[in-house]
Amino acid sequence: MIISTRPFPCNLKNALRAGGLLVALVLLMPSTSRAQTWMVSTDVYAKIGVMDKFGQLGAYTAKFIVTDQSSGKTYTLVKEVTKGQNGVDVLFPSEASEADYFKTERGEAAKFVPNAFVWECQVGGKKVVGGRFTFSETGNDVTVIDKRK
Repeated sequence: MIISTRPFPCNLKNALRAGGLLVALVLLMPSTSRAQTWMVSTDVYAKIGVMDKFGQLGAYTAKFIVTDQSSGKTYTLVKEVTKGQNGVDVLFPSEASEADYFKTERGEAAKFVPNAFVWECQVGGKKVVGGRFTFSETGNDVTVIDKRK
């Protein structure tokens, strides 16, 4: 004896699944809204560089020296410039986690300090370029958006 049953209608199955999903979303929804939390960061750098304009030197070593005018601390960074590259740009202060970074003779990494600085780049022990820059204090403003009413 063969017993046949009517299959459950597909449209009703899909409607029940969708309804169950909506009920789950409503139940899991937070009951109160919260203020948005923001994080903020500001990084200040000076980009300095040197370039053999006509590429006459080929490969050379560029030694960047930055001096803090307030403390007198001197930070150095040596970069190898390969033939065909002509020049290089560096960021001061550089992250101590990098392979090459600005540091004192004792290995102290340069940090952001709102001061005046003088810099120069030496090639073959002679100053080829230089300049000055100033870091001013930085500030961050955060606006908290509160959706509670």
